[in-house]
Amino acid sequence: MTAIAPGRTRRAALLTALCALAVLTGCSEDPDSGTNGVGKLSAGVIQSKTRAAAASVATVRMAGTVVTSGRTYELDMRLNEDGGTGSVTSKGTTFQLLRVDDTLYLQADAGFWNHADGSDTAAASKLDGKYVKVPRTDPAYKKFSGFTDKDLLLSGLLTLHGSLTTDGHHEQSGTRTIRITGDKGSGGTLDVSLEGKPYPLRLQRGGGAGTLTFSDWGEDFSVAEPEKGETVDYGKQLPTS
Repeated sequence: MTAIAPGRTRRAALLTALCALAVLTGCSEDPDSGTNGVGKLSAGVIQSKTRAAAASVATVRMAGTVVTSGRTYELDMRLNEDGGTGSVTSKGTTFQLLRVDDTLYLQADAGFWNHADGSDTAAASKLDGKYVKVPRTDPAYKKFSGFTDKDLLLSGLLTLHGSLTTDGHHEQSGTRTIRITGDKGSGGTLDVSLEGKPYPLRLQRGGGAGTLTFSDWGEDFSVAEPEKGETVDYGKQLPTS
């Protein structure tokens, strides 16, 4: 039988004890193992990288709430370089937005138009389900076209305010993330993907101004003008509701 050196035995026992301690404490688990590495960077660099990643692809899906001018809008929009399409809900009413290049359409049912434009049921029925072209001079154009503009939206949304810090590793819809915050959260929080490109996945805006999730980065889709029979020229300023 071959004798085992005492020093070797002690080293083996020490290694076994250290491994057991690591398992118990979890200190052997590197939260950045197998990731894209941005979790090890400073918050300012992470913000720069996630903005660059968002700008590098043409498409995204954005869903959640935005509070602006004291009013809450619930959005579910798909955006690309040519425009965007999706739904907007506010004050219990829902309508669809479609923008193709510089042309913006609003689509809603008769109930929406009847509520927004008074009691003219006959006029509302003519607009039911139709794509109503929004004049570029109409205040509604500026108000709603921004919801369909990827670059405009993200340039503002993905900038946290105040002093930037990291706030640990998290998870969004099954994807590992690193969270960054502005002024410890009062300036907003942003979860950035640790898998693949460092896309932004979840944003909580500062001051209770809404929460948005981002998905389907780079997944192709197209927007197209509706058929002529599906459109209506409203002929005047759209209702403000």
